[in-house]
Amino acid sequence: MVCEKCGYQDVKEIEKFNFPLCQFCNFFAPEEEDNFTFYLNEKTDWKLLDTFRKYGQTFGSKQKAGMNEKAKQGKLVTRIALGYSLQNGELIPNEMSSKVHSIFRTFNEKNFSLNSMAKHYGLSVNGLKKVLKNRTYLGEIKFDGRIHKGNHKPLISPEIFYAVQRKLQEISRKKKQA
Repeated sequence: MVCEKCGYQDVKEIEKFNFPLCQFCNFFAPEEEDNFTFYLNEKTDWKLLDTFRKYGQTFGSKQKAGMNEKAKQGKLVTRIALGYSLQNGELIPNEMSSKVHSIFRTFNEKNFSLNSMAKHYGLSVNGLKKVLKNRTYLGEIKFDGRIHKGNHKPLISPEIFYAVQRKLQEISRKKKQA
């Protein structure tokens, strides 16, 4: 199908208000149907937009590149993990860091279910799993599938962190078998 606004034939076509649009035209399309009709009537030639398509400038690519660069420098690019505060752009352990130690130690040493541990620590089961899998506690920054050395102090030793990962994998394996 061909974009209703510019006439470009896009492999990733999006439909908005029952009109096919290319990715580029969809990005700028208004959300209200009344405004969308006016937007659609302002025809443009796909050749005018082709430069952006040709050089692969996808929306957010500059922002993502900046975030990747920040991660390479060991700086935080996502939400602040439980047990840390942000001061002058740096992660600093806070009063909740003892709670993180307790979560890892309890999970590693005891045979409590994820459900009971989550309730005990005031987290959801998924929230607990996110804490237990978060590489920030090792002093690392993970972004876009890559792991970088962080500039912050680790809260958990590698031995405890990897023991917890093995235990999580064992729980997951048992669930699949059941």
